Amino acid sequence: MRAEALTHTGLIRPDNEDAFLVDVEKGVLAVADGMGGHQAGEVASFLALKALSERLKEGVANDPLAELQAAVRFANEIVYRSACLRPELSGMGTTLTVAWVVGSQAFLAHVGDSRAYLFRDGHLEALTCDHSYVGELVRSGGLSAEEARFHPQRNILTRALGTEADVIVDTRVVGLKTGDLLLLCTDGLLEVVKDEEIAEILTLNRELQKAVQSLVTLALERGGPDNITVVLGAYE
Repeated sequence: MRAEALTHTGLIRPDNEDAFLVDVEKGVLAVADGMGGHQAGEVASFLALKALSERLKEGVANDPLAELQAAVRFANEIVYRSACLRPELSGMGTTLTVAWVVGSQAFLAHVGDSRAYLFRDGHLEALTCDHSYVGELVRSGGLSAEEARFHPQRNILTRALGTEADVIVDTRVVGLKTGDLLLLCTDGLLEVVKDEEIAEILTLNRELQKAVQSLVTLALERGGPDNITVVLGAYE
């Protein structure tokens, strides 16, 4: 597997509370979008990815999906404990979306409204569901995907990592083929760039670095209202 990643503060927010993890040797890709008070979101996303990396450092076990789920729960515990111990971090949390490539399979774990996509043969498929107020409305048919992008309550999460002592983790296993791309990104990209535009950029830019840069650049051209993080892995 090859991978590239890029994060940008954007053009509106003063700090970057996004973080990413790329460990090609272990096959781990992850993004986290922190939230909380002054700098607490930045702490939450950093702690979550650090804990995730530490828990997965031993490599593949007999059950990668169970191990990945345990690693995300461990990350939740670390962020939650830190928030409880330090008053200035009270209430902090983060999204967390992870893809762990083992053999010809991608094991996915997800909490929040960052996303994972599979790009195969020119088609972009969302692999995760947004744990957000507008995400619930879209799934129930009360809101279109386009309307959700501009909804005033689009940033309200219904599930986040580190805000409670335990967390429900969505998991999924996807079979991979040579040439597949795994895209992980935060909502700073998704708020201003449509899925079909993402697919077009991935089609036109087969070099990972150029594709990642093009996605971030387009989000900035659209005003960069939030932190932007893009992680792109190629299965070979």
